[in-house]
Amino acid sequence: MPEVLLPFPRAFVEFVDPDDADQVYRCDLTWLTSRWSCIFGEGCKGIYADRPDDGCCTLGAHFADAADEKRVRQAAKQLSAVQWQYKKAAKTGGWVELEGPETMAEGAEPARKTRVVDGACIFLNRPGFPAGEGCALHLLALDQGRDFVETKPDVCWQLPIRRQFRTVTRTDDTSYTEVSIGEYGRDGWGPGGHDLDWYCTANTEAHHGSQAVYLNNRSELVALMGEPAYALLVQMCADFEAGPGRVMRHAADPV
Repeated sequence: MPEVLLPFPRAFVEFVDPDDADQVYRCDLTWLTSRWSCIFGEGCKGIYADRPDDGCCTLGAHFADAADEKRVRQAAKQLSAVQWQYKKAAKTGGWVELEGPETMAEGAEPARKTRVVDGACIFLNRPGFPAGEGCALHLLALDQGRDFVETKPDVCWQLPIRRQFRTVTRTDDTSYTEVSIGEYGRDGWGPGGHDLDWYCTANTEAHHGSQAVYLNNRSELVALMGEPAYALLVQMCADFEAGPGRVMRHAADPV
C-alpha cells in the first residue's frame, strides 16, 4: 500500500502538566493510538532508495546539545569491537563531525553530529556484521539490560515521536508553555523531507504493531514527559480508543 498523504483529520487533547502548572501538553491522539511500529530490518526501505539497509541512519545524528553528546560519548567508550563494526574507524578518525554546508540553513552555525562513514552513520552496523545489523548503541543497551534512551542520541530514540515547545498567550495576557507531542512526519525534516524516497510514519507497511504507540513507546514518552504526565496520557489515549468508529484514527492503520 502507498504512503498515506498528509494531512488527514486528527484528534488532539490538552492537559496541564501535573509537575508544572505553567506548562500544557498538547498531544496527538491520532498518532499516539496508531499501530505504527519500527520495521527496521523487517521491511523498512530506508529513507533513500540507494541505501535500503540504513533505515533513517544515512545522514548521521545531530546532537541536541552538549549533554546529549556527552551521554553518547560515555556509551561509545563502552562499545567493544564485537558490538561496533566501525570502532577502529572511530579510533583513527573520530566519530563526531560538523554538519556540511549543503544541509545547513542559511546563516546557521554548523551543528555537531555523528560522523558518516561508508555512506551512513558510524554507529550503524551493516548487514553481515556478526553481532547483527543496526545501531551499535542500541545493541549496547540490549546487552547491558538498559533502555536505549540512555545510550542513543536524543534524535534517534525520539524519532518518530516529535516534541515541540511554544509560548501561548491567552486573551487575558497570561501565558503558558505548550509542549506538543506528536508525529515526526516528513514535514519535521524541513523542505528536504519531501525528497525522502520512503518514510515510515504515514506508510501503511509500518502500521501493524501489536500495541499502540503510546504503549509500545512508553520509555520514550516517559523520558519526554515524565511519569505523572504520561500516566494521564495513557488514560486519555485509552478513552479515545474506546470511542465509536474510526473517525480521526490514523489513516495508515489497518481497517
